[in-house]
Amino acid sequence: MSESFAAIGLVNPKSPTNVGGVLRAAGCYGAQAVYFNGNRYAKAAKYHTDTKNVAENIPIQQVDDLVSLKVSGRALVCVELVEGAIPLPHFDHPEKALYVFGPEDGSLPQDIVDAADAVVYVPTTGCMNLAATVNVLLYDRMAKRATSFDAAQILTSRDTNNRLIVE
Repeated sequence: MSESFAAIGLVNPKSPTNVGGVLRAAGCYGAQAVYFNGNRYAKAAKYHTDTKNVAENIPIQQVDDLVSLKVSGRALVCVELVEGAIPLPHFDHPEKALYVFGPEDGSLPQDIVDAADAVVYVPTTGCMNLAATVNVLLYDRMAKRATSFDAAQILTSRDTNNRLIVE
């Protein structure tokens, strides 16, 4: 069985807060990399918002062309509110995938959608924030792949100030 791979691609993100939230989601749900194109985030990156320092363990890299990251054996999956897309609850995640998200103030470019192996959307009323959408997508991937959940995960994941127990 091949090893699972998930990476996030961001089209010209503008908000360092959202990119920080994307990095945190990547860390929480086991994504291996975050890529972005465009220059808006590169200019805003000095406003450090990666509060868990995930970038120390998960690379974030600026690339010219997100489609070039589509390599053999890795699906390119666009995530966008677009007609003809697959609702996320009905989507079977590939073993290896690059999930590409549009900018906060626009949509994915048509050439990226045309190159995609699948286009999915999160059924909502209205559109969600970029970081929230990445969280939902990665959670869905994890939830559909997980075979079990246990207390050990809670103990290793919770905040150091959380000692709450259900009795």
